[in-house]
Amino acid sequence: MLESLKSRGGKRWPRGQKFELSPPGVIAETAYRDAIQAARAQGRTALEIAQRGWAEPLGVQPGDGVLLGELRTGKKSIAELARALDDCGTTQLEVKGAIDRLSDALLIAPVPLAQAA
Repeated sequence: MLESLKSRGGKRWPRGQKFELSPPGVIAETAYRDAIQAARAQGRTALEIAQRGWAEPLGVQPGDGVLLGELRTGKKSIAELARALDDCGTTQLEVKGAIDRLSDALLIAPVPLAQAA
């Protein structure tokens, strides 16, 4: 029962914190979308190579681009992103890890809490 109280690592974001793309994040999201679109017709291996090629220079993981795509449509919280990606089998813990990486890479920014409301 006390397991849920243990720290899971990473940054601590306020409950309900929303995130948005930063200017470099807009560029990275467009590059991700372009890379995926170009590789899609070439099969799964080409898609995975394109994702890795996009992610490595940015210091993020290949699947993190999906979150950038979700944030392209507007400001969202970790819970909202997790619900949007639930059908993909992505957990809220995985979303939080991606948010931490994307924040560290300066591709997303937390929305000031006064504006998020």
